[in-house]
Amino acid sequence: MPDITQNPPLLLCPLGDSAVELQLGDEIDIKTHHRLQAVAQVLEQHPFKGMVEFVPAFTTLTVYYDPWVLSQQGKLDAYSEVVRQLEVLVEQAEEINPEPAKVVEVPVVYGGTYGPDLQDVAAHNGLSSEEVIRIHSSGTYLVHMIGFAPGFPYLGGMDSRIATPRKANPRASIPTGSVGIAGAQTGVYPISTPGGWQLIGRTPLLLFNPNREEPSLLHAGDEVRFVPISEEQYLARKEEQV
Repeated sequence: MPDITQNPPLLLCPLGDSAVELQLGDEIDIKTHHRLQAVAQVLEQHPFKGMVEFVPAFTTLTVYYDPWVLSQQGKLDAYSEVVRQLEVLVEQAEEINPEPAKVVEVPVVYGGTYGPDLQDVAAHNGLSSEEVIRIHSSGTYLVHMIGFAPGFPYLGGMDSRIATPRKANPRASIPTGSVGIAGAQTGVYPISTPGGWQLIGRTPLLLFNPNREEPSLLHAGDEVRFVPISEEQYLARKEEQV
């Protein structure tokens, strides 16, 4: 059972007239993440009538609801009723273990045209390109949340030795599958978008595909491991995705 003795108090506040934000922690850490995942698990399994969806973030979880549905149940103050139900669900969540993490290996071809900023990241940190690759691919990264673009994973756990600021001038278009670094975070662009992350490689995996039953390959709570591959392997895997 998770150690909840030091959990910060639950804070709830309204977001407009159809959403409630739950503040479940003060810091971006594994304990807060596990608490978030436990609450998400309970909401997934036991949604209250009128709940539309919930969106987890680093330290908060936002629950959207339909006030009209609640009013049809005789609940004139929809917000107070939602808060009451959420407090009960959060209390239940404190008593369960989060589901085991799914580990996803993400193959990456580093450097060259696939990772045009690899040398800049290395130079910024006083390392060789090979050292950046070794450090980046030796970690296990936690998916804290999905955001910014469909399927984009915000990953925690990157080694501070390769942390690098965003580019001063963002690119107008970044290729799908690009693996980048921004500050102390790393991530993967699931679709082609503008962006300012330092690009160090690219994966042939499709992190987002609207034609799949589960469009997003990754979800909050998953763990990611980057695996270096050659350009030939990249092209072969890329062909398999088509």
